[in-house]
Amino acid sequence: MYRPFLGYKPILKNKWELEILKKANAIVMEILLYLKEEVKPGRNTFEFEEITLYLCEKKKVKPAFKGYRGYPFALCVSVNEVIVHGMPKKDKILKEGDIVSFDFGVIYENYVGDAALTVGVGKISEQAEKLLKVTEEALYKGIEKAHFSNRIGDISYAIQRHVESNGFNVIREFVGHGVGKSLHEPPEVPNFGKPGKGPKIEIGMVIAIEPMVSAGSYEVEILEDGWTAVTKDRSLAAHFEHSVAVTPKGPEILSHI
Repeated sequence: MYRPFLGYKPILKNKWELEILKKANAIVMEILLYLKEEVKPGRNTFEFEEITLYLCEKKKVKPAFKGYRGYPFALCVSVNEVIVHGMPKKDKILKEGDIVSFDFGVIYENYVGDAALTVGVGKISEQAEKLLKVTEEALYKGIEKAHFSNRIGDISYAIQRHVESNGFNVIREFVGHGVGKSLHEPPEVPNFGKPGKGPKIEIGMVIAIEPMVSAGSYEVEILEDGWTAVTKDRSLAAHFEHSVAVTPKGPEILSHI
């Protein structure tokens, strides 16, 4: 979930806030991994929305996306050429060879967890397998640079370099962001850029790092619903995201079980 608030001063978190954010993000990843196991040919994408709402109720958390800036669902389900913000639909049926991205967040004790992953449906093509692998690897390349001695551009460059060296392109219209009491906080975290540039990374920052990668062009088209973002050339797109805390010991991935 994107289009972050444009601001400059990061909102730094204390140890107490980080513990809450860790719990929020663990819930997010637990639900995402459950959805991953439910992916199979023949399921419609609205089924995943229903599962998500049930699990949110069971865990007594509020979906962070539902109603946010008018988005009507708890979950973003993006299939094949859909980059982000794909809406769950009863008539959208997954088939063998598809790839599907789940982007999801919760509100736990007034703090937001946010993460995403992409899954293959049954047996997928070699290109799709490589796309998923490279996108997830790029996420961790970016996380490695989330040290207080660096700048945001170091994260951006690490992601871009890994993606482009493997023959793919990073999407430029959507970016990562700070996260805390709000779903979108400063700073923005682009997936392209120059090392040593951008805001300083500070201890106490929590940032959602989320490479979105296209097998073709990075150009984007927004469909008539005003939300669904697709690759302009209709090439496959993948998306992985973790929320990460900047600590004195280095980056800590909060969205882990």
